[in-house]
Amino acid sequence: MKPFNKFNHNTKIVGVIGRPIKHSFSPLMHNISFELAGLNYIYLPFDLPGESLKSAIKGMVSLGFKGFNVTIPHKEKIIDYVNDLSEEAGVVGAVNTVVIEENKLKGFNTDIHGIVQTLEPVRDDINNKTVTVIGAGGGARSVLYALIRHFKVDKINIINRTVGRAESLKEYFSVKMHFENFETFELIPPDITGILQNSKLIINTTSIGLSPDIDDAPTTIADCFHKDQIVFDLIYNPLETKLLKIAKSKGARTLDGLGMFIDQGAKAYELWTGEEMPREKIYKTLVSYLSE
Repeated sequence: MKPFNKFNHNTKIVGVIGRPIKHSFSPLMHNISFELAGLNYIYLPFDLPGESLKSAIKGMVSLGFKGFNVTIPHKEKIIDYVNDLSEEAGVVGAVNTVVIEENKLKGFNTDIHGIVQTLEPVRDDINNKTVTVIGAGGGARSVLYALIRHFKVDKINIINRTVGRAESLKEYFSVKMHFENFETFELIPPDITGILQNSKLIINTTSIGLSPDIDDAPTTIADCFHKDQIVFDLIYNPLETKLLKIAKSKGARTLDGLGMFIDQGAKAYELWTGEEMPREKIYKTLVSYLSE
C-alpha cells in the first residue's frame, strides 16, 4: 500500500501575516474548510514584524502562494506593496485579503462583507439612528465604510484613546464618502456615558477585551447601556467579551464577532478557491472551540 501523502507538489498555499498572530483562529477555520471541501490547500500563520513585510511578500510570490490574509499591524502598510485594490480597500485604506495571480497582488477588504452580514438583521433598527464606533484603526475604517455605504445611519460618533486619530478618520471619510455628520470624543469612560446612552448601535473595533485580557472593556459603566440598544463587538475570542456581558446585563441586544470573522473568512476563501466555504459547519466547530 502506498503511503498517504496529505500534501504534495500540487498543494496550494495561503496564510495570514500579522503580529501577534498566535491568537488567530484563521488557520483552524480555513484548514477545516479545505478538508471538508476536499481541496488541496493549506493555510499557515506567519508572525511577521513590520520591517520584514516587503521581503516576506516577495518570498510568498516566489514560492507560489495563492494569497494571504493580513491582520494587525499590516492592514494599512500592505497597500504599498499591492498592484491593484478593490474599490472597498481603496476607499477604506486597509487590506485584509490579498490574491496573487501571475505574480501580481490584488488587495481586498473582506472585513466589510463580514460587518454588513452581521448588521443586516438589524438594518431597520439602525437606519436614521446614531451609531458610536469605538476605535480608530483598520477595523474602524471598515466599519465606517460599511455604515456609510450599506446603511442609512443619521450620525456617527468616533471614540478613541487618541482623539487626534478619531479626528483624522472623521476628516478622511468626510472627504472620501461625503458623510458629514460625525463627532469625535476621547475614550474617557465617565465622560462618554451620555454618548453611549444616546446611541442606538455601539461597535467596539478595538482589541480591548481580546483574550487573554478578558477582564478589560472600553467601559465598565453599566449605565452606558439599556434595552433599546444594540452592541456589536468585533472581537470573537472570547465569544462573549466583558463589554457584551455588561451590555446584555442591561437588556441590550448583543452581537459577537464570530459571525463577522467567519463571513470575512468565507469571502477570502471564495476569492482564493472559487468555492463557497461550508459556513454552518465551520460556525459550529469554532463555537465549540471558543466555548471550551
